[in-house]
Amino acid sequence: MFSAKHYPLTPIIHEWVTNIIKKKGTLSAAIEKHASPINILCKDSFENNINLYNTVFEHHGIKSKIYFARKANKSILFPITSHKTGNGVDTASYNEVKQCLEAGIPSSAIVCTAAVKNRKLLELLVENKIEVVLDNEDEIDLLEKIGNEMDREIDVIVRLCGFKKNGKNLPSRFGFQLEEAYQLISLRMGKNKSLKKFKFKGLHFHLNGYDIEERAYALFQSYLLIERLKNVGIKTQSLDMGGGILMNYLADENEWQAFKMNLKRAIRNKIPPITYGNDGLGMLVHKDEVIGNMNVYPYFNTINKDLLLNEILNFQFRDQSLGALLSPLNTEIRMEPGRSLLDQCGITVAKVAFRKYDTEGNLLIGLEMNRTQLRSSSADFLLDPIHIREEHALEKAEEVFGYLVGAYCLEQELILKRKLLFSYKPQVGDLFVFVNTAGYMMHFYESEAHQFDLAKNLVYDSVSNTLS
Repeated sequence: MFSAKHYPLTPIIHEWVTNIIKKKGTLSAAIEKHASPINILCKDSFENNINLYNTVFEHHGIKSKIYFARKANKSILFPITSHKTGNGVDTASYNEVKQCLEAGIPSSAIVCTAAVKNRKLLELLVENKIEVVLDNEDEIDLLEKIGNEMDREIDVIVRLCGFKKNGKNLPSRFGFQLEEAYQLISLRMGKNKSLKKFKFKGLHFHLNGYDIEERAYALFQSYLLIERLKNVGIKTQSLDMGGGILMNYLADENEWQAFKMNLKRAIRNKIPPITYGNDGLGMLVHKDEVIGNMNVYPYFNTINKDLLLNEILNFQFRDQSLGALLSPLNTEIRMEPGRSLLDQCGITVAKVAFRKYDTEGNLLIGLEMNRTQLRSSSADFLLDPIHIREEHALEKAEEVFGYLVGAYCLEQELILKRKLLFSYKPQVGDLFVFVNTAGYMMHFYESEAHQFDLAKNLVYDSVSNTLS
């Protein structure tokens, strides 16, 4: 038999995280008090991430505004912080809009991009004069009725699709094709408009995935539409390029490449499993060949965040950079980052409840949390957790392999699918800290099955080094 080997994935850890994990007693007391795992949020990195993006826009001479994608995290801390920095909030539901308004965020700092906008939501938007991103004709018909009933003018933004890269369509189920959008805006929102209550404000798109060139092509083709609209006397005040800006979670690219390579070896039975049940995380084996790709976020990226935005704006069209083309438009270029604005803004902490071995001899470490409290659309969260031992633990160093499992009564209830190596065998009462979970991980799929309490959200003040 092969001997087991560990393939670490070391996360980048911010200074504030290093400080808070030294307070084992404080963390344990918070978990006991709230009878749940805890999420700890910190706004310092959030403010820095906003500044990184706006600095790039400033470098290219582009007027800009960042709209935080609220769906990435449920805490109101980040929408408030975004507004206080002079930026905005992208909302996708009635409750998201209502919470922002109740928190004192002005309508001018809110935009609504919800995929489904019912009457209740649209009435709230019209009543508060919040910009509405239009996606389809049925939405237009309902919004027009509401505008007439309430006798209110409505600020609208038109969502685009149908972009091409090298002659091929970039598929999307959202928005209006470019020519459709031109006809809609020029004929129905122009000087002799039939949509009497609609006031055209801008354009919007959001592309799936993270491709730099696709975003550049979409921006350029949107630029062409803006110029076309200008030729018929219609000004475009804003152009929103959505989100999907990559960030980087990992400290070492070699670790990332080694894990990917050895997962393929493992599922081909060339080495012992490095995931529970030899899960390929989306990859399959057929006739000893690996097919498909890992269904996970690309956790290591050299070009990320502000560097990636700069790459997009440096892309060349008509012998000019995209930034140089956009700058003289005097159109506000917007972004709606979610995950990347939340880089290094949160951690999740849970307590060890038990240790046991399954029928295959695997050590299972049971945590007082469930898998939905650390889950996005990725097949697994590929960062090593931090193990915080009991302060008076007497056990000797003993390296053991094991898996972290959760509280739902399901065979597949794993917090992390990856096999982990522990320097000390975890003990009941120990804590595990999952780093950089603010973006989509802690809230997006969180559920209350079994009627468990949701994780408590706490805020870390880096100045006073305290939790509240």
